[in-house]
Amino acid sequence: MKYLIAGLGNIGEEYKNTRHNVGFMVLDSAAAASGIFFSDRRYGFVAGMRHKNAQMILLKPSTLMNRSGNAVRYWMQKEKIPPENLLVITDDIAIPTASIRLRSKGGPGGHNGLLSISDVLGTDDYARLRIGIGNNYPRGGQVNYVLGEWTADELGLISKRIPLAVEMIMSFVTAGCELTMTAYNKAGKKLSDDDSEAGKN
Repeated sequence: MKYLIAGLGNIGEEYKNTRHNVGFMVLDSAAAASGIFFSDRRYGFVAGMRHKNAQMILLKPSTLMNRSGNAVRYWMQKEKIPPENLLVITDDIAIPTASIRLRSKGGPGGHNGLLSISDVLGTDDYARLRIGIGNNYPRGGQVNYVLGEWTADELGLISKRIPLAVEMIMSFVTAGCELTMTAYNKAGKKLSDDDSEAGKN
């Protein structure tokens, strides 16, 4: 089986350590753990990866966030990947920092990357792995917050949790979305008491 795993973010050094780029961080970690490298291809940076019987195309779109759908559609069509084999990894201000939740479908929730993908594909019926970045910003400050760099405490917390996100990706491509949600979503919410305080928003 072939899968497209799309981590959302913005290309460029100025965005590298920002909250909005956590999707890139997860894919970079998955690639590093497997000793594979991304190459600059059409609409994004792409790497091929295998896990058991699953063949994965890892995609970091180079279209900037609000045009992510163009990259996702191109690689789905090129590799003949159906929507049920698409997993999008994205930041989410609606859940606490470093919480991780898998959903089989859903609206974009104001996220420009998800909005672009849903518009281009014509459906919200695709899985998304949501990485919480919290919402510790004043009224009207959302854009600066998501495009802002992690604090040292946040980065430490996220770094501890990224391996769980990678594990969930591997489960998605072998066990499927529903079983992965059942097995991992509870663990994705759990933080130690110290971590909960550090990531509280």
